[in-house]
Amino acid sequence: MKPTDLRGILRYIPSFREKTFIIAIDGAIVTDENFANILLDIAVLRSLNIRVVLVHGASAQIKALGEESKMPPSDLVGSGVTDAQTLRLALTAANRLTHEILEGFSANDLRAVSTNAVITHPLGIIQGVDHQFTGKVERIDVEFLETLLSQGIIPVVPPLGFDGEGKTYRVNSDAVAFALASALNAIKLIFITAHEGLFLQGKLFRQMPVAQLDQLLARHKNDFAADMLSKAQFASAACHANVQRVHIINGSVDEGLLAEVFSNEGVGTLIYADQYQQIRKAMKKDIRAIMKITKPSVANEELVKRTRATLEKQLGDYYIFEIDKNPVACIALHIYPEQNQGELACLYVNSSHENQGIGRKLIQFVEAKARELGLAELMTLSTQAFTYFQTKGGFTEGTPNDLPPGRREKYDQSGRNSKVLVKKLK
Repeated sequence: MKPTDLRGILRYIPSFREKTFIIAIDGAIVTDENFANILLDIAVLRSLNIRVVLVHGASAQIKALGEESKMPPSDLVGSGVTDAQTLRLALTAANRLTHEILEGFSANDLRAVSTNAVITHPLGIIQGVDHQFTGKVERIDVEFLETLLSQGIIPVVPPLGFDGEGKTYRVNSDAVAFALASALNAIKLIFITAHEGLFLQGKLFRQMPVAQLDQLLARHKNDFAADMLSKAQFASAACHANVQRVHIINGSVDEGLLAEVFSNEGVGTLIYADQYQQIRKAMKKDIRAIMKITKPSVANEELVKRTRATLEKQLGDYYIFEIDKNPVACIALHIYPEQNQGELACLYVNSSHENQGIGRKLIQFVEAKARELGLAELMTLSTQAFTYFQTKGGFTEGTPNDLPPGRREKYDQSGRNSKVLVKKLK
């Protein structure tokens, strides 16, 4: 979906209107040439009455300042030891970035303000090590932030916190973003980074339930890159704190923020606290979605092309797999009552949702339907996915003679020479 496709965006607006998004941007992205486009994306969110809080990091700038002054910082992530020199670098870097962000919002006619809404206390001494000026979030001044948000003002929150005595502490920006998301009951926490998404051992994860992320953290914690480990940990914490969705995206991708928020496919990694999914009968409004879902497969000659008229005529045979009310896969069950046979057809899963077991669920669903109807045999035709049906669905190879007469005639006319696969149900 193109982010500018209003038809695609409109279906999300009722769910997002007047809800809060926490957008956490790494310092390296604030100075990226695409940052101006991110600000435009945020302007679009605000125009749709989505409440936005922006958190920014500063590690890239702290590192650069340290190199300039030949005084390397004691910690870059914001969770290690922060000595006095590193705190000075953090203050300089964070204040510069906050100012640049406020300038950018002004250029887009958006009201924004830097806040002292993050109340912290010293992280203290851990395993005998004094973390000095590293802070830990104690609480969020929710009333202050809610007042700003209610007036259409975007709070800009640096990776700094303040205690009751006015002292400043450096805080991990991911931790700040998590604390804000939890305190403000945000429905989305979006990490904008220099990476395509969440990687582990060279593998990019497009989406996963928080339970899967928890397993990865338990078994492979040391295999995550340091900056990705921080985001993975706080993504998990956010989901367990009732934040519905956490996204990790590449801030260098033009219109990436809108594409992630307003499409099923997204551009990065989605981690979700829960998943509302169901298989239901297709309706007339789903015809466009079925044609869109199956278009790549038709182009690759995996599936035969179906016209809108054909889909309308056989719509009662089709089923949709939905996630959060968005169609991501389809399947059909054509019935041949005289032969007491059923045909499993048009199975396809959107590429963004592959390798999640959805295809197998749809096969099992159609098989259960066929059994309910008392059919004796289920068949399917395939030119490229026949091994999948054999290994995942328990089908065995048959011959064209296993097809009902009417279906055999269409088979011969098509010239596709598909393999015929059958499964006895009785």
